[in-house]
Amino acid sequence: MKCIINGKLVLPDTVVEGKALLFDDTIVEIADASAVDVSKYEGIDAAGMYVAPGLLDMHIHGYAGEDTSDAKEDGLLKMCQALAENGVTSWCPTTMTVSKAEILAAFDTVRRVKSRTDCYGAKVLGVNCEGPFINPSKKGAQAEEHILRPDADFILDNADIVSVFTVAPEMDGGLECIRKVYEDGRVLVSMGHTGATYEEAMAGIGAGVRHATHLFNAMTPLMHRNPGVVGAALSSDNVSCELIADTFHVNKGLFGLVAKIKKDKLCLITDCMRAGGMPDGIYTLGGQPVKKSGIQCLLEDGTIAASVLKLNEGVRNLYENTDLSVAEAVACASLNPAKALGVDDKIGSLAAGKCADIIIFDDQFNIQKTIIGGNTVCGKMK
Repeated sequence: MKCIINGKLVLPDTVVEGKALLFDDTIVEIADASAVDVSKYEGIDAAGMYVAPGLLDMHIHGYAGEDTSDAKEDGLLKMCQALAENGVTSWCPTTMTVSKAEILAAFDTVRRVKSRTDCYGAKVLGVNCEGPFINPSKKGAQAEEHILRPDADFILDNADIVSVFTVAPEMDGGLECIRKVYEDGRVLVSMGHTGATYEEAMAGIGAGVRHATHLFNAMTPLMHRNPGVVGAALSSDNVSCELIADTFHVNKGLFGLVAKIKKDKLCLITDCMRAGGMPDGIYTLGGQPVKKSGIQCLLEDGTIAASVLKLNEGVRNLYENTDLSVAEAVACASLNPAKALGVDDKIGSLAAGKCADIIIFDDQFNIQKTIIGGNTVCGKMK
């Protein structure tokens, strides 16, 4: 058994000191440090740094030059390892609006990677299927030629690997699709890339939408005479909301407002593309060329195309630009998305019986060690 000492333990609503975290492949106990004989365990000295649950990125297309839609097993495995360096211990490989054949190929690849026992790095939870059931008027960086009419059977036939999917509720067949998937209960329904009015968005929520894809982006805005999709998502207590906290997709001045309104329904994501962790240059997303310059990724026409955000940096941006505590900011990238996906009984917080997915980070949220299933997968600390 292993033991982490001298750390500031990040619990869901507070940070505690003077504790020892005991674990093997699962967390065994959070004990008073004074009552633990450290010599009996494989000890890890956190040296006064934060000890927190591993982060969960539920919306990420690519990283380190790889992309989910490439349907390459070695590419996904590379991402698993690279993401762990950012404190990510679980993630949802996210597809684009590409051809149906390409989406199905990506599903099959994710199935194979998820079933592997030799995957070294962040754990694959399931696919985030972003498109093809979207509104062409809000396609963003998605390829319009591959947009399809909402089809619940396509999602349900692959519910063994799809964890969440995006749909525009106002599209022909949208409400029927939402209702059928929601009533099945296996896949989280998210609204996004949508031109819906407030009324149409609320109809979608009534049919079963329980999540909003990258809030503010690729959806109708909040206006005082037409609250739009943003207004519907913010005002509905049963809808969790994704936020790309890179300060480019959403102005940092809005971070605090969204956090106050959504509370434990706020889920930080990266929406990262293959250019993440790579130098500036030209990359591709969904078959389209994208120019990365600093934190900005743009199509040739200037359309925003995903991000290069690291999730630990998103947590830091949220913390620095709101009144949230460290514990509350971390929860937005761990426990909150775990709740949204219905896996909070296994991951998302430091609690006895949950997976020993643990990160250690400094005051600037720089990751010093990542532990997954009780095993160290990366880190500078001994």
